[in-house]
Amino acid sequence: MRIKEIIVVEGKDDTTAIRRALDADTIETNGSAVSSETIEKIRLAQEKRGVIIFTDPDFPGEKIRKKVSEEVPGCKHAFITKKDARPVSGKGIGVEHASPESIREALREAHTMENEIEEVITQEDLLTAGLIAGPRAKARRERLGEILKIGYTNGKQLHKRLRMFQIDKESFAKALAQVVQEE
Repeated sequence: MRIKEIIVVEGKDDTTAIRRALDADTIETNGSAVSSETIEKIRLAQEKRGVIIFTDPDFPGEKIRKKVSEEVPGCKHAFITKKDARPVSGKGIGVEHASPESIREALREAHTMENEIEEVITQEDLLTAGLIAGPRAKARRERLGEILKIGYTNGKQLHKRLRMFQIDKESFAKALAQVVQEE
């Protein structure tokens, strides 16, 4: 499998893991303080070939994702679940620990985020679905993010990502039904 876009990752171990899974070029941010030189490389990559942001499913990874997408609009986003990003030892979390199949799946499902999209699913819908507040809200959001391939979010981020990824009511309802059935 060859990826046309250039994949933005956090470090060299992520690059190694991606190259085990498929043929792709990467740009490494080397941590959450993304330099202006790295942003320029990513901007050029976006113009020439397109970019997929593929960071760890943790706070620093989300910080990098947010910074790059603010500075370089139009990037695609690939997400890996926390479960797939854990090593056998259970210590740490990151793309570098994911299996080649998990990496390929995440990249196949990469989405483009759009700004200023019409609200289809409201905050009230999320509250009614038990995705905001309540004893199982966090677990439900985590599973919903896996099913929809939009990553884990808190309640506020979930609303924003559903809009940005243009998730329609039908897809949301199907995914929610699966979450509820699994419970």
